[in-house]
Amino acid sequence: MAKRFLVTGGAGFIGSAVVRKLVRDTPHDVLVVDALTYAGNLDSIEPVANSPRYRFLQADIRDQDAMDAAVASFRPDVIMHLAAESHVDRSIDGPAEFLSTNVTGTFILLQAALGYWRGLDEAGRAAFRFHHISTDEVFGSLGADGFFHEETPYQPNSPYSASKAASDHFVRAWHHTYGLPTVMTNCSNNYGPYHFPEKLIPLMIINALEGKPLPVYGKGDNVRDWLYVDDHAEALIEVATRGRVGESYNIGGWNERTNIDVVRAICALLDELAPDGAAGGHERLINWVADRPGHDQRYAIDAGKIERELGWKPKETFESGLRKTVEWYLANQQWWERVRSGGYRGERLGLSA
Repeated sequence: MAKRFLVTGGAGFIGSAVVRKLVRDTPHDVLVVDALTYAGNLDSIEPVANSPRYRFLQADIRDQDAMDAAVASFRPDVIMHLAAESHVDRSIDGPAEFLSTNVTGTFILLQAALGYWRGLDEAGRAAFRFHHISTDEVFGSLGADGFFHEETPYQPNSPYSASKAASDHFVRAWHHTYGLPTVMTNCSNNYGPYHFPEKLIPLMIINALEGKPLPVYGKGDNVRDWLYVDDHAEALIEVATRGRVGESYNIGGWNERTNIDVVRAICALLDELAPDGAAGGHERLINWVADRPGHDQRYAIDAGKIERELGWKPKETFESGLRKTVEWYLANQQWWERVRSGGYRGERLGLSA
């Protein structure tokens, strides 16, 4: 049955993947609510923008009147909350914006959702879901062994992860105190098409194509679990429509890699797909730089719960997903050149500590 999805942050990287999948592969109606900050890009949802089941509202989740009005007029069955400041390095330089958007913004959206939900009839209240999308970074840093589970204690180590941990706790409290039917997900590192180029994989691809240095923090031995964004979008829709109320689900790719292995894999793909003929190939551009302050050593997610309960598991291996990603950036130079011509040009952030 067709539902009505209100997606905050739907012009961002993960949000736009969700919106494209909802419009292309489901019967659901979608309202994107996005403030269009530096990381929001309407080009990322342009492929589905002509659909009669898609609409867009430029608004800030910190604006209570705007959120109340958006929810009341669209009357969603599902609110998928992806709007967030999300870059660790930026949070080191400017933590106040992360507190404002990720914590206060989530609180305001919860209040809008709660007021709307209370006004629904019994069937409407039973069917409604508030889906909060979060990160594995709230759990802190792992050693060489083990995985993050849904019951792992929170131990955020950066201003970004602290702000997301706080927002997770507010969502949990609104369910337990007020009865708002919530579900929550915590994901590992995403990658794929339309990724804003301040993050590792798109930054390395674009810098390599432009012949610029490929900055690798510290020893390059920090480990992340990589999740292809379209796999993540599919998982989010499954949780929003079939997840158990009050539960959280960890979403990961089962693809752990060190940062330097990721960079070298990108270089190898570019040597194959876009060789520049220089001696040493694209690996010659690797540039070792000072580590990020407080850099977490390892993240790894156990995604067994979502597979057991909802039947979801990732389709892409890291190798297949990375190849698709590199091919997309090679075929969509106009998209990333427009991003590069704006306020972000690949400069190093997060050194103010």
